[in-house]
Amino acid sequence: MITIILKISLFLVIVNVWVFRFKKSTPYRGGQATSMTEEFTSYNLPSFMLYLVGALKIIAASTLLLSVLVESELITALVEYSLYTMCLLMVGAIFMHIKISDPLMKSLPAFLMLVISLAILFLP
Repeated sequence: MITIILKISLFLVIVNVWVFRFKKSTPYRGGQATSMTEEFTSYNLPSFMLYLVGALKIIAASTLLLSVLVESELITALVEYSLYTMCLLMVGAIFMHIKISDPLMKSLPAFLMLVISLAILFLP
């Protein structure tokens, strides 16, 4: 049951950040950014990375939600890869905050999503 709650939570957070708050300021944006686009510019990343990272996060999170709704061997197999992807992206997000000398607090959401991803991966 806890795994289901974590999967749904991770999905909701990712969709909130990448869809509903994409163009909005949050206290966790890197540097002085007021949108996701500005945040990736703060990290000095090419614009295609914004869309690649966003797509990967939404696909991975959607796979987790789908695994709650549909029982399938294929989806079960994809969940593990989705979690590895999410972990890698969250570690990357933490390093980007460190790269631009953000206060540690700005890395908190990425760290929490990393912990949730690892918990889903290793919980029975």
